[in-house]
Amino acid sequence: MNSIDAWVWWLVGAAALGIPLVVTAMPEFGMFAIGAVAAAATAGLGADVVIQVLVFVAVSVALIAVVRPIAARHAAQRPQLATGIDALKGKQAVVLERVDSSGGRIKLAGEIWSARSLDTGRAYEAGEAVDVVEIEGATAIVI
Repeated sequence: MNSIDAWVWWLVGAAALGIPLVVTAMPEFGMFAIGAVAAAATAGLGADVVIQVLVFVAVSVALIAVVRPIAARHAAQRPQLATGIDALKGKQAVVLERVDSSGGRIKLAGEIWSARSLDTGRAYEAGEAVDVVEIEGATAIVI
């Protein structure tokens, strides 16, 4: 009877761990698959089954301990590209109609917006440049 070498079983295991990686998008399965490939290499070198299992566990745990925190840090970072109203904050606009604490109109990013002054005692006249500090609904708050 032909027996299949241990390294082949480890590669089959690595492929089997790759399936849930693709289906669930959980990177931990990929780390286990890499551990299985390392165990297959160990088996190919003729190491004992206990050593193969230890290599599998050590490589998998090491990858999870090192790669997972790095991936979590990257996932927690804000995107570098601001979109929507976040992209308008900090932009410069031109006053079309006098802007004070009760309202007015500005031209912002090629569109006409209602606006009001952040400083209740300050008014901006037509033609002046203002900076957008916040967007509240459809109103730009300017300074």
